[in-house]
Amino acid sequence: MMPVKVARETGPADSRRDGRRTYNSAVSVFALGLNHTTAPLDLRGRLAFAPEQMAPALQGLRERLQRNVPEAALVSTCNRTELYVAANASQLQDLVRPTVDWLAEQGGISGGQLLDHSYVREDRAAARHAFRVAAGLDSMVLGEPQILGQMKQAVRMADEAGTLGTTLHQLFQRSFAVAKEVRTSTEIGSHSISMAAAAVRLASQLFEDMAQVKVLFVGAGEMIELVATHFAARTPKAMALANRTLERGEHLASKFGGEAMRLSDMPNRLHEFDAVISCTASSLPIIGLGAVERALKARRRRPMFMVDLAVPRDIEPEVAQLGDVYLYTVDDLSALVQTASEKRQAAVAQAEAIIDAGVQSFSHWLDQRAAVPLIQALNRQADDWGAAELGRARKLLARGEPVEKVLEAMARGLTHKMLHGTMAELHAAEGEERTRLADTVSRLFLRQSQRRPGEPGDPGR
Repeated sequence: MMPVKVARETGPADSRRDGRRTYNSAVSVFALGLNHTTAPLDLRGRLAFAPEQMAPALQGLRERLQRNVPEAALVSTCNRTELYVAANASQLQDLVRPTVDWLAEQGGISGGQLLDHSYVREDRAAARHAFRVAAGLDSMVLGEPQILGQMKQAVRMADEAGTLGTTLHQLFQRSFAVAKEVRTSTEIGSHSISMAAAAVRLASQLFEDMAQVKVLFVGAGEMIELVATHFAARTPKAMALANRTLERGEHLASKFGGEAMRLSDMPNRLHEFDAVISCTASSLPIIGLGAVERALKARRRRPMFMVDLAVPRDIEPEVAQLGDVYLYTVDDLSALVQTASEKRQAAVAQAEAIIDAGVQSFSHWLDQRAAVPLIQALNRQADDWGAAELGRARKLLARGEPVEKVLEAMARGLTHKMLHGTMAELHAAEGEERTRLADTVSRLFLRQSQRRPGEPGDPGR
């Protein structure tokens, strides 16, 4: 089986491996994903999940990994598909490869193919990645705000699927807080040009007068609404919207004074429009080569401008080969998104500093979580010791022993129980280990007595 290389940043030291019982149950987080920088559009499309597919998919992943029952969340957008998994740190390497294979199966590819176009990041590196994604630093369009809503949707879907636990909840809530600080404290957002604006810019380069252009929008989601808003600002000759649900289409079309039509009517009316922008959640193309060829014939070869913002594709890729069609995908539009270099670099540097602080805080929280089982075990042990000595004291009092003598015996008993294990470890240790252990014992048990009179914490103050 091919090993999976996990990117990680330095974290807490491993627990002791000498066979003695420990309570280090540190939780580890890893992110497995592919995005616009690692995978081509068609591969991203094969591994995209519609919102209604996310909860069943997460439940399927959990069934596959039922031995470990990890926390899991799935982020799926037009530019990325990412799985975030949290489980006991000792199980990490056993979880990564099965997760890779499961995700690969969803797209009908091999695990090796997926690894060629994906990344795996652990703990601090995973947190840094999540924070950068939420802040828009890892987006095709620097600072684009849509990803934040998509990540919040991922959290809701994981919650519905029952796979959102404490660790991933903390990771995502902290990523949202970091993103908010980045947007309010830096100029990241002000230097970005959205996909919608890029689409309008391309159209205006092709058509001399946008007031003479008829535009068709296919779909009625957030992206189409954003693009329609940008096009409406250029006052085109006509705007129409095709959607499976006519009611939803009519609601959105009315905002822009446009016409609504059923998606089933679109092929017969495609020739009426100069520009077509599509973004639906369909798993298969809804605008085929034949339909576009017929539209071009009816248009007497007048050119058509087409933008496919969907992943998977809404428009068959073969359409791009037609001589009178100018077809652009999300990857094509990324080349048009440019910002002022110096201001952009300054904003990114500020954002990265905010992210560094967020990663440090999350890492500290993970470390504290790792100590919780030990703290709980210590409290249980102390309670057991106290109960045992209290029971012995009650028996002595019942036999008529003096109260003072009973209290002294109880104090000696508790002290002996508390120090027995420490004394045994000190006697068994040798050399450097004994020196290190002695230093630790001094810090734990002699802190009060080592203070000089007058120092903070001295009971005489």
